[in-house]
Amino acid sequence: MSQDLSSLTQDGLAAIAAATDERMLDDARIAYLGKKGSITAASAQMKSLPNEEKPAFGAALNEARNTINHAIDEKKLALQTAADAKSVEGIDLTLPGRQIPVGALHPITQVKDEAIQILRRMGFALADGPEIEDEFHCFDALNTPADHPARNEKDTFYFDSGKLLRTHTSSVQVRNMEKQTPPVKIIAPGSAYRRDEIDATHLSVFTQLEGLFVDKDVTLADLKGTLEYFYKALFGPETETRFRPHFFPFTEPSFEIDIKLVAKGQEPKWIEVAGCGMVDPAVFSAICESRKDETFSPDNITGFAFGMGIDRLAMIKWGIRDIRALIENDTRFLSQFA
Repeated sequence: MSQDLSSLTQDGLAAIAAATDERMLDDARIAYLGKKGSITAASAQMKSLPNEEKPAFGAALNEARNTINHAIDEKKLALQTAADAKSVEGIDLTLPGRQIPVGALHPITQVKDEAIQILRRMGFALADGPEIEDEFHCFDALNTPADHPARNEKDTFYFDSGKLLRTHTSSVQVRNMEKQTPPVKIIAPGSAYRRDEIDATHLSVFTQLEGLFVDKDVTLADLKGTLEYFYKALFGPETETRFRPHFFPFTEPSFEIDIKLVAKGQEPKWIEVAGCGMVDPAVFSAICESRKDETFSPDNITGFAFGMGIDRLAMIKWGIRDIRALIENDTRFLSQFA
């Protein structure tokens, strides 16, 4: 019986040695060690042997299996080594490697993410809303009169249905006040659309970030402190800001915010970055009318709002002179910010 096992082992080793690929090698394994393999079948004969012969036969079976398994492992390694060598035939391994391009976030996305992180640390929650809006949420609720230039079809993208592409993300503020109760402290980043002529400083679609804080006893000092901290966190602790009186229909008093831009080799200059102000009582009254309650009665609450263009912030942060470079998708330009 042991002689038969020895013969089977030699036949198995020969089949393994003759294998020229992994499929032939697996066929040899199955033929000898598989469920119906030769050595597996030989092991079934053990039950018919006398008890005194079983230990020797069992040891021979184990040796045969181990020998074939070891041979299979060595052959598999040899086949893999040969395949690896063939795959690099004709390749000069002394040549320098090719650099793999690494992707990165778009500069607008980088600035938007950083701005969101700063404001989130100050307790603002993220809010979102539809980009296709109705006139109530985009204009009426924000105290924008019917004859306001922003409502003219020359300035705004209207649909035949009467709806429009939102001109600012202030509509998100309105929708949140309709659903929530004070305190409301949100930021609304997203796209806004206007019929601006595309030039070095204007696009017809841009990324805006607006903020709203409504509660009891919110003051102008809260607004000023919030935005001064924000711009110092975004542009550096030495950043100077100033607030200039302005007019917006939805805030009173209203301000435009400038920061002092210091560029190497140039005289420092002030540049506008945002608009802001205390929420106009007329806006709160419109919200109460929409909600059909007095939750946002201007007699009980105050609030501030602000809005800024993320594209403009990106231009300031990296000294980009033409806003069109941000939408042309020229990888030679964008790779600078990777």
